[in-house]
Amino acid sequence: MFAALCATAIAAPAAAATVEWPDPVSSPAEAMPLATRSLLLDAARTAQGYVAVGDRGHVLLSTDGRSWTQSADVPVRVMLTAVAARGDALWAVGHEGVIVHSSDGGRHWVVQHRDTYDAKGTAASDDPRHGAPLLDVLFTDDRHGIAVGSYSRLLVTRDGGVTWNAETLAVAPAPPAGAAAAPGAGEAVGEATGEESMVFSKDELALGEESDPHLNAIARTGNGSLMILAERGSAFRSRDDGATWQRIRLPYDGSMFGAIGYEGDRVLAYGLRGHVFETTDLGDHWTERASGTEQGLMGGSALDGEGAVLVGANGVVLARRGGEEAFRPMVQPAAGVIAGALALDGKRLLLVGENGIGEVELP
Repeated sequence: MFAALCATAIAAPAAAATVEWPDPVSSPAEAMPLATRSLLLDAARTAQGYVAVGDRGHVLLSTDGRSWTQSADVPVRVMLTAVAARGDALWAVGHEGVIVHSSDGGRHWVVQHRDTYDAKGTAASDDPRHGAPLLDVLFTDDRHGIAVGSYSRLLVTRDGGVTWNAETLAVAPAPPAGAAAAPGAGEAVGEATGEESMVFSKDELALGEESDPHLNAIARTGNGSLMILAERGSAFRSRDDGATWQRIRLPYDGSMFGAIGYEGDRVLAYGLRGHVFETTDLGDHWTERASGTEQGLMGGSALDGEGAVLVGANGVVLARRGGEEAFRPMVQPAAGVIAGALALDGKRLLLVGENGIGEVELP
């Protein structure tokens, strides 16, 4: 039967009608009856309740975290990867450099930024950062926002998103040869373990650091410092609201997919193969936290009292109630890959991932 189907396909006339697919960057999201079961990648708390974003421009809204409706006015159909909220003001980022904004809690959206494909091959379209996915977004106040993404893509707004400008990470230079290296100033941070890399071979490591690593997540601490977590053990920190950055390294050469900022300069970073690291001094020193899993950790959020919940592949859910407590597993096998989590009321946990929206009780 398979051979017959192949033969039929080969013999099909060459003049078959060409199907033109809508451009997801300029096409509005469609109403989907099963949107709550579709791929969702992030969630946030709003002034009116909760919002979740994901595949095909889906934006879901809820007042209680249980009953959800799909926003009917999203002007793009691209994958939305992250969402940030300040009261009723929302910003979501995604593929093709898309940034969309809502000023009414998610009911209506407008496009603030997108990288439209240019078949003419202009300098902009030849740049790998042009059209690169944006992976996270953070607003420090109602006007200052930072979006990060692939190929070290960094977009900054200082007017609430009316304009977004591409910026480079102003990395502080390494000290002169023979000088003592300050932690974070272009040198590795943390004590060396003396072990060989578990991810890359010696030859691969000999190529040096990635010059433009993917920027996977951005977090802000209670002191107002910023930290960006990236691939291949890279991270960047800023103590001046993003005006300048220092490149630092974690004591692990794999990618970190997320970060949570706490009071002071405490940051919890998590990512590949279940690795979790924590710093209380914005990356001068790191402590590895046992996660009890080797599954990739994709998302997380803070709980009261320096607690945290981390989620990831194969339904992994980890929770701790305090900063020094061990993580407790709450695996949800039916959830598949979980991309994000959000505490609802201190007792329930909202989960979003490949199977849509889920819920679990906190221990």
